[in-house]
Amino acid sequence: MVDTTNLFSFFSLLSCILFTIFLIKWVFNNVTGNHKNLPPSPPKLPVLGNLLQLGLYPHRSLQTLAQRHGSLMLLHLGSAPTLVVSSADAAREIMTTHDLIFSNRPDSENARKLLYNYRDLSLSPYGEYWRKMRSICVLQLLSAKRVQSFRFIREEETFSLVKKVEEGCAGSSPIDLGQLFASLTTDIICRAAFGRKYSEGGSGKKFKELLEEFGALLGVFNIADFVPWLAWINNFNNLNARVEKVFKEFDKFLEEILDDHMKRGGKDKKEAEKDFVNVLLENSKNGSEDVSIGRDSIKALILDMFAAGSDTTYTALEWTMTELLGHQEVMKTAQEEIRSICGNRPTVREEDLEKILYLKAIIKESMRLHPPVPLLLPRESREDVRVQGYDILAGTRVIINAWTIGRDPTTREDAEQFRPDRFLESSVDLKGNDFQLIPFGAGRRGCPGITFATAAMEIALANLLHKFDWALPGGLKPERLDVTEAPGLAVHRKIPLTAVATLHSF
Repeated sequence: MVDTTNLFSFFSLLSCILFTIFLIKWVFNNVTGNHKNLPPSPPKLPVLGNLLQLGLYPHRSLQTLAQRHGSLMLLHLGSAPTLVVSSADAAREIMTTHDLIFSNRPDSENARKLLYNYRDLSLSPYGEYWRKMRSICVLQLLSAKRVQSFRFIREEETFSLVKKVEEGCAGSSPIDLGQLFASLTTDIICRAAFGRKYSEGGSGKKFKELLEEFGALLGVFNIADFVPWLAWINNFNNLNARVEKVFKEFDKFLEEILDDHMKRGGKDKKEAEKDFVNVLLENSKNGSEDVSIGRDSIKALILDMFAAGSDTTYTALEWTMTELLGHQEVMKTAQEEIRSICGNRPTVREEDLEKILYLKAIIKESMRLHPPVPLLLPRESREDVRVQGYDILAGTRVIINAWTIGRDPTTREDAEQFRPDRFLESSVDLKGNDFQLIPFGAGRRGCPGITFATAAMEIALANLLHKFDWALPGGLKPERLDVTEAPGLAVHRKIPLTAVATLHSF
């Protein structure tokens, strides 16, 4: 029989302890907080703070909160103080004026496990290792010179994409553009990084499923990141098991790739013929004692290229075609421009792209409305700093809402409308020089893969618009096109994008 007296005493003691901890924390926060001018904050719950206010689509929820509390807003996500940035001016201060102070990344349980304890580039802590990895990635895969050397890969994979669409034209059946874009971007990355692609056969299907789960796990909410003492929940909601399974399967796959490259070697290849893995293996042998590049570093960097390159580029392509299908007059104008430049030639080559200016404006406008990662990869302050008159404490997470900034009505007319013409006479680019448009971020921790991604997008879209006329399936009117988003780190369409293609008669 349960001793109710002892049980009551235990809970009474526990209540007293918890109340004392709460009281001490409240007194400490009020005493120390009197000297700080913190950004405005919405009301919060005990323990969870503002976590429940993020909702299924955090970029939209944070926009609503910012409209009430300001473009610099302090949330408390569990035990993690989080600064939310929702204006171009505030983003400029974070990523330019105080870029070095905000150059770190916050800890993430899932990312640490999947990326070999942060041996990657995107999420590794700021420091010597990060600088070394960025230098290797930019020089050997993402520089303008290297991106140009991959031109034949982009063209071959784009022409393969066009051939698949032609086959779909024969039956006049709707084409799953999302699926085609996912295969295209994955194949380009694979060939540039591995020297071959893995999208074919049964292994290709397995590889695609792994990539999808990997991307999903990087974006999934993990309670351990915000309320550490509730981490045990992940043993019951299957999150820990999912992370462990994907890590082991990807690790096995990547080990096979490394073994294969080591057997074949790359010393006899010309510099332009070496793939990314060849270069990383050579650097691992020539690395300094201060910054070693082991197998885990190579595997983490490869995964980075997929997470940051394949998924986001495919997302951007899908949303761009969504907007074009929903705005037929814009698509017609783009097609007229491309066809006037390329004439009767069946394909668009990369040398044509510099002349195709309206398409570049379309891509900018699409990425303004649909940045692939609406909440840029989070940052973390390394020391106390003042931003726009507010005190930001060391260890504060920073979320920059690129989605809200792109739709700011104070910086653009008709900010919610798809109007590519606004970029025709504008010097604004995608490189993070103008903070009204930052789909790739900016500063030290901005995405270095801008040139790689835009080159793949431009050649693919130009060829699809040049060779085919496009319509929505079943006579669906453009205004009825479903544009519901799917939640995640990279925001895809919830419903796959399908369209009917017809060969254009030249």
